[in-house]
Amino acid sequence: MIRVLVVDDSAFMRKMIADMLNKHAEIEVIDKARNGKDAVDKVMKLHPDVVTMDVEMPVMSGLEALKEIMQTRPTPVVMVSSITKKGTETTIKAMEYGAFDFISKPSGSISLDINLVEKDLIEKVIHASKVSIHKINHSPLKNSREGKIEHVIPISDSKPKYRESGTGMQTIVAIGTSTGGPKALHQVITKLPSDFPYPILIVQHMPKGFTKSLSERLDSLCAITVKEAKDGEILKKGIAYIAPGGYHLKVRTIGTSVAIHLDQSELVNGHRPSVDAMFLSLSSIKVKKVIAVIMTGMGSDGKKGLVELKEKLPTLAIAESEKTSIVFGMPKSAIETSLVDKELDLDKIAKYLVEQS
Repeated sequence: MIRVLVVDDSAFMRKMIADMLNKHAEIEVIDKARNGKDAVDKVMKLHPDVVTMDVEMPVMSGLEALKEIMQTRPTPVVMVSSITKKGTETTIKAMEYGAFDFISKPSGSISLDINLVEKDLIEKVIHASKVSIHKINHSPLKNSREGKIEHVIPISDSKPKYRESGTGMQTIVAIGTSTGGPKALHQVITKLPSDFPYPILIVQHMPKGFTKSLSERLDSLCAITVKEAKDGEILKKGIAYIAPGGYHLKVRTIGTSVAIHLDQSELVNGHRPSVDAMFLSLSSIKVKKVIAVIMTGMGSDGKKGLVELKEKLPTLAIAESEKTSIVFGMPKSAIETSLVDKELDLDKIAKYLVEQS
């Protein structure tokens, strides 16, 4: 049995979440906590396998409780967030500080329709129970200031620097990730230099609202510019564009330039945005090269698109290694195609991308 501690300041929400989890044959809710301090005390006493943690609570917030748990008794934590600006910003920070993943309450702090996320919550609790805790119990901020990152990898002066003129016919970096992705993106994107010569497209499986907070958080820490993608934008080197939650991130040509095209067409692999949708779109245009990167995440999103990319365009495919992937689903599926050129530990990916410039 997967032993779960449910934490929420609302008695109604505690009961609803506990009832949903207890319906699953492999899950047992062993106790509930009403705030972060209560949660920390019960984690120390009961040693649960997984904690579901409300973000905004009195006495001690979910983020403060998460930090305390990761320092004293590291335990997989699934954050339960409301879709408010404060809630989404705090959730992104929680990913950095060791939370396994999150779900969003459908309609605010007290969501009468919380059952809408039942399947998602159960799936994430089960996966969280299987994760190696040392993979998530590391904050990339421990060795850096809350500001621009200090350990940017410089582009070597020992070889000729390739710079693409204008925006047309360029090399494009395309990154796909899901569970564990915010922290993985932090580890990669913050190490790229301000003169990184290619545009970067990013699909991170996240709902609307959270992708904006993710882009703002990364932008505050990166040497390059990071932003939520907008329809019609012309791709420019040294800018990372994150797909907005609820929209597929695709591309189209405008003259000799490449522009972003956002749409709300059908879900792909159960997702919108989808990595496959991004890869398939890239395969339909004419560019010099695509550097496709698939990192941690559940499922197989990106596998089909990678096959198409390899058939249609010069493509360098990179997959995060099993050693560092919080969930080795998406990278494993990509590797199974036998089309991946490099399997790299997370801390080696940024350096390898810089070496391609």
